[in-house]
Amino acid sequence: MKKICEIAELSEDEFFSYFIKNLKVKITKWDYFVNWEKVIKNVKPIERELNLLNCLIGKEDFIREASELILEYPQVIKAIPKLLAIRENSIEILVDVTKFIYKAFDFTINKPNREKATDFARFLLDSGIGKFLKDREIKNLVDYVTGVEVGLDSNARKNRTGSLMESIVEVFVADACAVNNADYISQATASKIKNKWGINIQIDKSSRQIDFAINKNNKLYFIETNFYGGGGSKLKSTAGEYITMNQFWNKQGIEFLWITDGQGWVSTQLPLREYFNQADYLLNLDMLQKGYLNKILKKF
Repeated sequence: MKKICEIAELSEDEFFSYFIKNLKVKITKWDYFVNWEKVIKNVKPIERELNLLNCLIGKEDFIREASELILEYPQVIKAIPKLLAIRENSIEILVDVTKFIYKAFDFTINKPNREKATDFARFLLDSGIGKFLKDREIKNLVDYVTGVEVGLDSNARKNRTGSLMESIVEVFVADACAVNNADYISQATASKIKNKWGINIQIDKSSRQIDFAINKNNKLYFIETNFYGGGGSKLKSTAGEYITMNQFWNKQGIEFLWITDGQGWVSTQLPLREYFNQADYLLNLDMLQKGYLNKILKKF
């Protein structure tokens, strides 16, 4: 019998059915919505430049005013990409679609001549942001770029779900280690494990990081965590990867625990079951709440 089934006192079919029936719908926490620290960090370095560009608000002769501003304060050039939610420091614009002629803009330039300054002024106008400034549709560029950064940060929510799952699991890992006189490392690497516990492990790739490594009496337990709110090919590939990973760690006497959750597994049960058929440990958040990790460390 699988070790996790022995702890749960359930058959493999009963355990898997229980696992699927108790998957969470969401794990949204307050820090899921916006990473405000990151937003402020991205706005702060160009705050002065944005305030200088505020001088262009309401200017009728926009090209002339913008060109003069850029010549006098060339540092404002580096802020231009932020106005259009661009991360790159250079960009090529297709200016002639019949001949495929491109015009290059380098936003790292330090000392533009008048021609270059005019080019940047026209860039602002032709990209649309200049018209918004000219027509006073934007009141303050610092506030505007803060909003742009919030929008860009929303794209990172998918990645934050993984981080949220890790932060939730760590609460249970820390508690189980405290109760069982064990120690753990988050984002563990071979070097971290060697330095902290003096244990050598073989790794399958140099960049390998384990979400959590637990050491109890020099017995290692490796934990990987993830949360899938929706289905897709990623779930299948993850399950396949973890089958291989489980075998790789088990050969070194390391217990591998996969803690995963989310309704995505309801419609993608087959690859999850294939993993479970070949591994000893599969847990979700409900099982952590019921003390399964504590029981694992206590019994084995």
